[in-house]
Amino acid sequence: MDVRTVISARRSIRRYEKKPLPAELLEELLESARQAPSASNAQRWSMVVVTDDEKKQRLVKASGGQKFVGQCSAYLVAVAEPGAPYPAVDVAIALDHLSLVAAEKGLGTCWIGDFEPEEVKEILGVPKDRDIPICMTLGYPAQNPQARKRKPLSGLFHREVWGRLW
Repeated sequence: MDVRTVISARRSIRRYEKKPLPAELLEELLESARQAPSASNAQRWSMVVVTDDEKKQRLVKASGGQKFVGQCSAYLVAVAEPGAPYPAVDVAIALDHLSLVAAEKGLGTCWIGDFEPEEVKEILGVPKDRDIPICMTLGYPAQNPQARKRKPLSGLFHREVWGRLW
C-alpha cells in the first residue's frame, strides 16, 4: 500500500481479537515510532509497552473504563521527560508513524486521551516527575468500521491569510 492509501484506510479500532503480536512485528512497529522526528532530534520521550493481560485489565479502569484497552494486544503509554520541549507533539508524531505502519500491516490502533495519568503512572511504575501525554491501543481488529465523514478542505484550510478559504 502507498502511504495515501494507508492514511485513508486507518480507523480507530475499539474491538480487538484476543491475540498476541509476534515479537518481530511489535519491534518493527516500535522502530517506526523511533524513526519519527522530534524537537531538536532530542527524542526526550519513551514508551511503556504493556502486553500483560492483568496489567491491561488494571489500565481499563485508569483509562476511562474503556474495555477495549483490556482486549488489545499491546497498550502503549507515551512518557515525556521532565522539561522536554513539545512533548505532546513529539509523541504524537511517533505514535502516528506507528499507527500508519500498523494499518499497513492490517493491525488497528486507537488514540486514548481519556486516562488518569497518576493512576497509570502508579500501575506501571512511571516516575512521578514524568508526563504521560497520550496512550494508544494496538492489536488485531475485531471490527471494520466505516470511514467517518471529514470536513472539506475549505472547512479546514485558508490561503495565505485567515478567511480566504481553500
